[in-house]
Amino acid sequence: MRTLMLVIIILLSTVTTAFGQTPQPTVSAQNAILIEQSTGRVLFEKNAHDQRPIASITKIMTAIIAVESGMMDDMTAASRRAIYTEGSSIYLEQGEKMSIKDLVYGLMLRSGNDAAVAISEHIGGSVEGFVYLMNEKAKWLGMENTSFKNPHGLHEENHYSSAYDMAILMRYAMDNDVFREISGWKCIKQKNVHMRGVTRTSY
Repeated sequence: MRTLMLVIIILLSTVTTAFGQTPQPTVSAQNAILIEQSTGRVLFEKNAHDQRPIASITKIMTAIIAVESGMMDDMTAASRRAIYTEGSSIYLEQGEKMSIKDLVYGLMLRSGNDAAVAISEHIGGSVEGFVYLMNEKAKWLGMENTSFKNPHGLHEENHYSSAYDMAILMRYAMDNDVFREISGWKCIKQKNVHMRGVTRTSY
């Protein structure tokens, strides 16, 4: 999240030329957008409406649904499906109990795919139920070029979004105080968690 904000700062720091014209920023990415947080005004875009795989930025949607669920203090046990999810992980063990809040920290700080599955199973009743909530939220936000198939972003057919849609989502999420606080951390010490920058204890 801090990387995203850094990119925005760099783009906003574009200097004005002697002729009073602001040069267009050079962006190597195939798809990009810069919007103003307060108004949603588009300041710069490049192929912003193209449908593209979105990988782990999927977790922005997973996190904001969790934050808004009213279940952040709930405890949930990691399932077999969660612990065997591929990719980045907070190394949950089967049956390990953790609060949804701690799982959201693991989701956002360590990009934990296992945390994403554990969150989705608890809040949505199943991964599939949670994905339904993700797509409904996307429709409500007006994300017209978005389709979610999982809560973590591992490659799957018809799992995609656009730079514009993800900007809509991020702008919405950053208006939430809890989401903004969680995404602002670099590391955090918690019980019963083991990830880089976090101490695991057994009490």
